[in-house]
Amino acid sequence: MKLGIIGLPNVGKSTLFNALTSSRTAESANYPFCTIEPNVGIVPVPDERLDVLAKMYDPEKYTPATIEFVDIAGLVKGAGRGEGLGNKFLANIRESDAIIHVVRCFDDDNIIHVDGSVDPKRDVETIEYELIFSDIELLERRIERTGKMSKSGDKKLLAEVKLLERIKTHLEEGKTVNSMDLEPEEKAYADSLFLLTSKPVIYAANISENDLADPFECKYVKELSEIAKAENAEIIAVCSKLEEDMSELSEEERKTFLEELGAESSGLDKLVKASYALLGLISFLTAGPKEVRAWTIKKGTKAPQAAGKIHSDFERGFIRAEIVAYNDLIESETYAKARDRGLVRSEGKDYVMQDGDVTVFRFNV
Repeated sequence: MKLGIIGLPNVGKSTLFNALTSSRTAESANYPFCTIEPNVGIVPVPDERLDVLAKMYDPEKYTPATIEFVDIAGLVKGAGRGEGLGNKFLANIRESDAIIHVVRCFDDDNIIHVDGSVDPKRDVETIEYELIFSDIELLERRIERTGKMSKSGDKKLLAEVKLLERIKTHLEEGKTVNSMDLEPEEKAYADSLFLLTSKPVIYAANISENDLADPFECKYVKELSEIAKAENAEIIAVCSKLEEDMSELSEEERKTFLEELGAESSGLDKLVKASYALLGLISFLTAGPKEVRAWTIKKGTKAPQAAGKIHSDFERGFIRAEIVAYNDLIESETYAKARDRGLVRSEGKDYVMQDGDVTVFRFNV
């Protein structure tokens, strides 16, 4: 699962990517299109539960969950017609499972804005319209192809054409597929089209250090918040440049630095956690002296399929899952005490895994 980091040129995408990956692999410069080929990075998901379990078990190995971020080239008006990096940019977005839309929310005369001024509403519309234009073009081809096939009178195809035309009309009104009120079956079909505006979105408001203590008092962040609210999207405020600088500090130094700035926690950590949730992902945990680890699964995954994440034999020979909720384990202090208190449950093949389940799988092959 990967998230594409998008936005206009010079809004801080590559700086944010460098902070996320604790690297300097993405070029960051004061001119448009300094990123051409997308940069890819694997980023650990912050999880305080693993830290607590690590203290409990003192394991040889500590393995957090990870997600993949892709730093995609900046978009300008006319991308769908080949302006800037055009269709190459759009193709990179299409390959992503979700989108981090970076929007500039700070003034700085030393950093060029591609449109000459800071205006979150205009900037978001520039990006969205290009995604919408691309989706309309794809839908027109799909409608033509499905329409020809539906002439046989096939009711399923006729219903598909009707839905395709409805989606196209919605897009032509300047609205994204995400904002449509679709039935579950319609939503599943729309998702199968891989439309750009149907991808889940988090807005990353790139703020200045001066707004770090209370970012949602910044006028630009307020504007962006209204846009996010209308789209049922999440917004995270993050100072990309500061986060990039902090990525070189130790954990303790970062904590002290944030306290001095009056910030409760890193915007970057909030963004990574929100990204994980945006993809519909949760973690079940395994813990012991050899390894403490978070395993990534989709919400709704049943126990045998979760076991298969560890090894295919675990799924093939699944007998049961022995599970204790994380909070119950911590309150009990040890796994043995949790078992004595009756908090370790034996779950079968139909059990749906929950976030934070501390699990031992029993299997026989």
